[in-house]
Amino acid sequence: MNWKQIAGSWVMLPQRPIGIVHFLGGAFVATAPNVTYRLLLEYLAQKGFAIIATPFVNTLDHSAIAQQVLLNFERVIVRLEDREPVFKGYLPTYGLGHSMGCKLHLLIGCSPGVERAGNILMSFNNYAARDAIPLVEQFNTAVNVEFTPSPVETYSLVKENYNIRRNLLIKFNNDTLDQSAALNKLLQNRFGDMVTTQMLKGNHLTPLGQDVKWQPSQEFNPLDALGQWFKQEVYRDLNQLKRSLILWLNPLSPL
Repeated sequence: MNWKQIAGSWVMLPQRPIGIVHFLGGAFVATAPNVTYRLLLEYLAQKGFAIIATPFVNTLDHSAIAQQVLLNFERVIVRLEDREPVFKGYLPTYGLGHSMGCKLHLLIGCSPGVERAGNILMSFNNYAARDAIPLVEQFNTAVNVEFTPSPVETYSLVKENYNIRRNLLIKFNNDTLDQSAALNKLLQNRFGDMVTTQMLKGNHLTPLGQDVKWQPSQEFNPLDALGQWFKQEVYRDLNQLKRSLILWLNPLSPL
């Protein structure tokens, strides 16, 4: 399987997809999700899920970004239905978001007519612009610089309009940016047991786990053992995340 660029999104297609994952990344790493989240997304593709990773550039207008990435996703689906017979039938579609990508999936889920089999929201945060952008306080204080929708408006929209019933919220134990607790309470009030929260080992950057290249020498030595240990430690939290995602998406899948 190789990455293909289709209608502005990065796409990876298994031979016989069992579902579709629409991925949206974090604010400053979302422009090349096929690179920054490669290990995580390619693992899901290996497990049978068609991956559509839509890049975006962050602005203050998160509503506009959400509508644009939804439009780009739908354009990919139209192209795939034209090219691949399997996409003409029903395939469950899941949203997968990290950090700001979670907020975008929530806003998409508030749009009329959007159907998802579920959403996975990793390291959700809903900060005000002054907290999320370090330089915002240097703007003229007479100008109100804020995201659209604001944090309060976002929660209100979710409370009134969010229609995706099945949700998995993932929080990492060393993630100081995570605000999943407030979202979990809000979603459980709407959907009860359809909402699950998991606490995993890791931090805000765990979903971006990158490949660590280690070439052992021809004769295995103590330095090689150290390298192997380091690689295992780097991958440990990411591998736990992979297992959690696939067990939620497809409980019958072999790990």
